This record gives sequence, structure tokens and C-alpha cells, in this order.
Amino acid sequence: MVQIDTLQNGVRLVSEPMEHARSVSLGIWVKAGSASERQGEEGIAHFIEHMLFKGTESRSAKQIAQQFDLYGGDINAFTTKETTCYYATVLADKAAEAAEILADMLLNSVLSETEMEKEKTVILDELASVEDSPEDDADEQLWKLMYPEHPIGRPIGGTAASIRAFTRDRLLGFMDRYYTPGRIIVSVAGCFQPALLEELGRLFGTFRKDGTSMEEEEYRPARFRSGTIRKEKDIEQTHLFLGYPGLATDDPEIYTLALLDSIAGGTMSSRLFQQVREEEGLAYSVYSYYAAHEAEGAFVIGSAAAPENERALTSAVLDVIRDIAQSGVTAEELHYAKEQMRGSFLIGLETAEARMHRNGNNELLLQRHRTEAEVLALVRAVTVNDVTRMAGRLLLTEPAISIVSPNHP
Repeated sequence: MVQIDTLQNGVRLVSEPMEHARSVSLGIWVKAGSASERQGEEGIAHFIEHMLFKGTESRSAKQIAQQFDLYGGDINAFTTKETTCYYATVLADKAAEAAEILADMLLNSVLSETEMEKEKTVILDELASVEDSPEDDADEQLWKLMYPEHPIGRPIGGTAASIRAFTRDRLLGFMDRYYTPGRIIVSVAGCFQPALLEELGRLFGTFRKDGTSMEEEEYRPARFRSGTIRKEKDIEQTHLFLGYPGLATDDPEIYTLALLDSIAGGTMSSRLFQQVREEEGLAYSVYSYYAAHEAEGAFVIGSAAAPENERALTSAVLDVIRDIAQSGVTAEELHYAKEQMRGSFLIGLETAEARMHRNGNNELLLQRHRTEAEVLALVRAVTVNDVTRMAGRLLLTEPAISIVSPNHP
């Protein structure tokens, strides 16, 4: 059972015991991502994520890594469009030590200018790796096209120019705005004793941040745009991405969209996979995904094929999507999608790390924790008419299209 405790300073502690587990997973969640960035700050949330591993007042970057290796555990982090998370998974008897290191990273990182200059090179290489991946590049170009006037459309990593311009003061200014108690969740799941929760309360309960807090910041919704963008590169395949409007994270019909995604392209039995790949043989890779954010989202189809098949691939993908939007889905398709979702949902919650991630994300973005039974009941309640109506609502929109193709005939 998920328990929520709010510390005196406003930090929320989310915990879920798992008696059968041998490990404990701890995560510090910050409600700040690339969508929080102002003009000129592109990539700063992701840059800060890197810098918190580069040493504190009492530990070097090497010592942080060595300690987790000694514990036989794992420490990592990620940045999304709306969140940043620092997390670790260790054996239960090392949980207090792991919590102390995570707190030290959050509260006492030095943000050395020397380390910043080194890390700029690392992150520029990371940005170059996206350029080297035409699939990732096509996806990033699509988001820029769908939401050109909003930070939700910007790449999480930022740009080479913005990365090079970062200073220590810029990083501290962003952290003063967003790394504040009311925007921080500490999530813990696994085999732990009440003493660990007391220790987490001690470590994070006195945390204060001066500066201009953005705890009451109003989110500015983004407006979806259609259109087409093409980029030529020295590659062998054409990568075709189509984007449609989606739903916000807290939309009551989010499970209907998830089932639509499964039927359209989210599984090997989906319409896109079976018709475009298996029956017509037009693409090795074809799939769909949906992304939900605070006030908007997107439904995306990705595919890759030989350049000479681009026109046929585009036509085949659009035919499948239009058929779903106009004619709807079948009872058999919905049954398969529900069973697939039930299995992936339950299997996906077997580890402490998975529970920690689910609880931290839910508390940060939804302030709601549905039980497994409640989620499955909502999935079972979705009807064929619900999915058909959702398909018509989203997929009859003129899509945004991103193409990354070879620069040779």
C-alpha cells in the first residue's frame, strides 16, 4: 500500500513496502524538465542532472561511483520534458547509505566550473549521438514541428549553442526556481524498515531553498500544429514519423488512448505491424506510441523503410490510420489489447525500482495513486465505442509529418 507523508518543509515522501523483495529503490523526483526552461536555457535541466554526479562538498564524482559499486547497487538519473529523477537501487541493508549519498548530491553538489566545462563536451557528444540516429532525429524534428512555440517541443538535451553558454550562475538560478521543497518527491519502494523513512525525513526535512520559487507557476498549454518537415542525411533508410494530438496526463480517457495505441501500432499484432510490415513488406520497423504531458500530448507513428518505398509506406500507414479513425476497431482487437495491457502492467510492477518509478511519477504529476485493481477495472470498462470515438477525435486531424531521408537519389 502506498503511503504519503509530507515533511514540515513541503517535501513529500512516498513509500511502498514490498516484503518479498531483497532490494530497496530510492528516487528523488523534481518537478522540472525541459518544458520548464526559458529562452536561452534549452537543455539546462538535463545539464543539471549530469552535474549532480560530479561531486559534492564531501565526495568526488569517483567516490560516489565507488561507493555504489561497493554496495553492489546502481545509481542513475534521467530528465524528461516535465521531470528530473535521481535514483538508486541497492540491497536492503545498504538503503540508508544510498539515501545519504542521494541527499548529499541534491543538497551539497559543488557545481564546479571546471567540471562544467568537461561535462559540456560529454553532453555535446550526447547531442551528436542523436544526430547519428536518424530515428531519434526524426522524432525530435516531429516534436519541434508539432509544438513550435512551446518548450514541450524542444529537445530535452538542448542545443550546442545553449550548452556552451551555460554558467554556474545560470544553473543555480534554475535550481533556485525549481529545486524547491514543494516540487520535490522522495519515493522509496522495496524491503525497508520504518527507520529508513525516519532517516529520509531527517535528510530531506530541513531542506530549504531561497530565491524565486516556481511552486505556483501556471502551466502554459501548447497548441498542436500540422505540416511537413524533411531533413536529408547520409543514411540508407528513410525514417517517416507522423504525429497527431494526444491527451493530457490526467485525462480521464487516458486508458482509452493506451488501448488505441496498442491496437494501432503498439504490439506485434497491431494493425500497422501486421498490414504494413507482415502483409505488404514495406518496412522493417513500424510502431506507435503516445506521450501525455500536463496540458497536452501526442500520438506518434514511427517507421523506417528503403527510400524507394517512401511513397508506398506513407500511403500504407495513412490508410491504416484512416481506416481506424473512420471505421473503428473490433471487439477482438480490443480484447487482445486489454489482455496485453493487463500482462505488461502487472509484470512491469514486479521490481522495487518499477514501483518507485510509478509512485514518484504519480505523486509528482497526478497526486493520485490508483491500486492495481482500480487501474485494471478502468481498462476493462473501456468499450469498442470508446476506442472508436477516440480514434475519430484524434486521428482525423491533419498530421504533422517528419521525414529524415538519404541525401542521395
